[in-house]
Amino acid sequence: MDLDTVLSDWVGALRDLSVEAIAVLGPDPFGTREDRQVVAVHPPPLAGAAQALADSGDFGVGWRDSDAPLVAWQYIARADGHGGSRWRLLWTAHGYQTLVRVEFPLPAGRAFECFMFSPRALGDRGEAAALVWSALNVWPRVKRCIVAERSTLSPRERECLVLAFQGLTARESAQRLHCAERTVNYHLANAMGKLRVDSKLAAIQRACWLGAI
Repeated sequence: MDLDTVLSDWVGALRDLSVEAIAVLGPDPFGTREDRQVVAVHPPPLAGAAQALADSGDFGVGWRDSDAPLVAWQYIARADGHGGSRWRLLWTAHGYQTLVRVEFPLPAGRAFECFMFSPRALGDRGEAAALVWSALNVWPRVKRCIVAERSTLSPRERECLVLAFQGLTARESAQRLHCAERTVNYHLANAMGKLRVDSKLAAIQRACWLGAI
């Protein structure tokens, strides 16, 4: 099942809570620490609004470097001190008033972020908590789809990186995979090439940012 179908099903399951749109942002594996990408958005016509959110500094690195929680609930129809930032103007122009955000941390201070948008103000913390609970439950499925769509790693390359992430040497990985050590090193070298890095550690890090590990 593709990522948009999973998000469509998720939005459908949240109809009773008036959620009509979901955006997933993730780190740009080949960018700076501040760069984020739109991993997926549903419905697709909201891609521009999602990109404006990704381009903004809201909920970004500065937010993650603080002691703020991993969950946010905002009534975006009221600008307050945000000065009517572009992404808020775009989302409210589409009729959305409220968002609930859930962060899924990754190594080295990056994260995937799920934003759920509603055209009404949520009644209380219980409704927001129900959305957070939904995100936590569906995230493993969403992440599998993200890997399938974003990663160019072969299954064997990913497997070798996972074993390296677990602390195994190439020799230990070869024993685990019942192959030659040079075969493991071959797959690791291919993975490093695809991820545009020159060390195993950097390859592991970027694979994490893609959601592959």
